Amino acid sequence: MIKYTIAMSIRVACIFAMLFAQGWWLAVFAAGAIFLPYVAVVLANVSGPTRAPEVLRPGSIVPSTAAQPGAMPAEGAGEPPDAEAPDAPNAEPVPEAAPPPDDGHGVE
Repeated sequence: MIKYTIAMSIRVACIFAMLFAQGWWLAVFAAGAIFLPYVAVVLANVSGPTRAPEVLRPGSIVPSTAAQPGAMPAEGAGEPPDAEAPDAPNAEPVPEAAPPPDDGHGVE
């Protein structure tokens, strides 16, 4: 993006310089004003070697407890954790997912 901005700034300078140039300088500035947009787009679209960004994993990922279709529920599955249990003193029940919105076709 910076290369494109620099090329377009030079083009604007060429257009401005055409107002005051005479002789063959006028042709040089006109050529710059005409061909710099092409060069700028080609430079902007050239993809150099890019580094793969480091994947950041959030620390608060909560595993899903939703049952898989056709899977047998585990013993005690679907029940909220007991707040008085010694291993979960501040446990809160996981809210159930809302039903999908009605699309108006009446087919489920």
